[in-house]
Amino acid sequence: MKMTAWLVGAFITLAANAVPAAPSETTVQSIAAARSEIRSARAAIEREDWDRAIARLQAAERLDPGSADIQNLLGYSYRMKGDVETSFRYYHRALQINPDHRGAHEYIGRSYLLLGQEDKARSHLAHLEQTCLGECPERDSLRAAITEGWPWRKGVRVGTRGY
Repeated sequence: MKMTAWLVGAFITLAANAVPAAPSETTVQSIAAARSEIRSARAAIEREDWDRAIARLQAAERLDPGSADIQNLLGYSYRMKGDVETSFRYYHRALQINPDHRGAHEYIGRSYLLLGQEDKARSHLAHLEQTCLGECPERDSLRAAITEGWPWRKGVRVGTRGY
């Protein structure tokens, strides 16, 4: 009995003193470098320079492959470039990393609309409606795209600004 009490006490002491490992210096440097690439990519996105944005985001992805934001921006850039099929690969990766990533749900929904798959777009809207509490521009934007017959029904070319 005394041995059991001692083991429990020792376990509690060890657990209380356990400190999560700090990220390595290499990891911190990689993430910082990835952020720099993302800034360059965002500037290219603002200029609608999709090839440059994709190149910078691919560099960021090599540095931080576990970033749902990078995957989502890659999907967005490919969609805006007009390569909807490739965009799906990146949106799916973003959602594997973070199943509640709002931007990925909105953008994959828009991509499904481009292919005329409104039912799939609505399933992503349903997810946003379930997980977004309060203000949620991604939910509102996808809802408007579906319910207002947004440009996907009006023949707007894939890759135009704001799409």
